[in-house]
Amino acid sequence: MSDNGVSEASGNVPAWPSLPFEAWGDTCATLHMWTQIAGKVRLVCTPWTNHSWHVPLYLTARGLTTSPVSHGSRFFQIDFDFLGRQLSIETSDGGSGTMALEPRSVASFYAELMAKLEELGVGVTINTTPNEVPGPIPFEEDHEHDSYDAEYAERFWRVLLQTDRVFTAFRARFLGKNSPVHFFWGSSDLAVTRFSGRPAPPHPGGIPGLPDWVTREAYSHEVSSAGFWPGGAASPTPIFYSYAYPTPEGFGEAKVEPSGAFFSEEMGEFMLPYEEVRGSPDPDAQLMAFLESTYEAAADLAGWDRGSLETPPGFPRTS
Repeated sequence: MSDNGVSEASGNVPAWPSLPFEAWGDTCATLHMWTQIAGKVRLVCTPWTNHSWHVPLYLTARGLTTSPVSHGSRFFQIDFDFLGRQLSIETSDGGSGTMALEPRSVASFYAELMAKLEELGVGVTINTTPNEVPGPIPFEEDHEHDSYDAEYAERFWRVLLQTDRVFTAFRARFLGKNSPVHFFWGSSDLAVTRFSGRPAPPHPGGIPGLPDWVTREAYSHEVSSAGFWPGGAASPTPIFYSYAYPTPEGFGEAKVEPSGAFFSEEMGEFMLPYEEVRGSPDPDAQLMAFLESTYEAAADLAGWDRGSLETPPGFPRTS
């Protein structure tokens, strides 16, 4: 990678592109609802897995995917292709369908996707109330969110793709229980989580549009979690974040890297503006420093057994 963050293999396409929320906020809100619809399809077709690991979407070389989902003995997959600007559905017996990713209402997107699944013999019924958003509008009634800027949707995917790469390298340094790197469509963030192995006190819940029992199961054990969030109406700035549950005493006063990182008392987590990473001569190193230092602060203050949980990068530990 060159010093300006442009991938040499991709010509003039920035690996870490500019993503000002004010330029694509309406598209972000619409895409959030579209990914919730696809995610809920996966949710109803997949057995419950601890910490809701059965619901996220995953990065591909062209966008986001549900990964293969079972429908009886058949399988199907829903893919957002941000390069081809379409959504595709593929089934294990050769069926396929596509939808254009273009300006359209959530209600229109929902109706067409459900119809195409029915046509392919993999129809499902989902809960149409969005999760984790204030004032949720049922998908079939949502004519408010109807924006789609394909360029910015692609930029968002490229940020997720590079973030996934660094998060995956970070994940490889942990021997203990460790989540996949996955895209949670409820909050529209890419996240990776490390576990101490010890039970945690019951989470207080209270997340809008998310049942408390789901939250309590997700945080049943101590975690140090990091992620990327593109921003929202309440906080229109893309950020990397890192938090611990339960939050150990003194966590907010810990010294972390890089210098642009700060602790948000309101959110109870460390934050690093995306622009700090994108504008760095070495974005990978900046982001990894944030991930490592915030994890170390959480693990040290909470007394995790780091010697048994961590492994050197690039080499499998056998003892």
